[in-house]
Amino acid sequence: MLPRPLEFARVRGRSRRRVSIAALTCYKPGERSRLVYRPRLDDGQGRSKGRKSFAWTYYRDLIVAAHNQLDGPIVLIWDNLNTHLAVGMKEFIADQDWLTVYQLLPYTPDLNPVEGIWSLLRRGFLSNVAFADLDHLVRTIRRGLRKIQYRPQLIDGCLTATGLTIALP
Repeated sequence: MLPRPLEFARVRGRSRRRVSIAALTCYKPGERSRLVYRPRLDDGQGRSKGRKSFAWTYYRDLIVAAHNQLDGPIVLIWDNLNTHLAVGMKEFIADQDWLTVYQLLPYTPDLNPVEGIWSLLRRGFLSNVAFADLDHLVRTIRRGLRKIQYRPQLIDGCLTATGLTIALP
């Protein structure tokens, strides 16, 4: 008897769909740490129309949402992503008296607590999962971020892993 040939699942061509997520880890002495995030789904339908990732305006809206949710001034430390350095973003930052921004040095992801969030998401909630479709991926990402969001000790651990501390004036 000859061995049966292997059967493979059919996979159509390249998917142009993408899930982008912007997130802020928020720390305030005496209060629980928070995670504020916004996912964005690009279904790939309008490939030639517009950008597929976050524009600076999405980051602006996330910062405003965090400011409204936290009800206080924000000191933002972030990496050198091109949208963080956009002219519109710089103008927005300059116009906000409640916002102070520090740029991380180039190539220092180990100083960015949000990288810890992505690591928790990848190693935990997204590992060893075969996603049935894009909706399944989006639901799993949202569920994972919600679970992290309600566990401030995980968010604290992301700051601790950077070696950075919060110093009060």
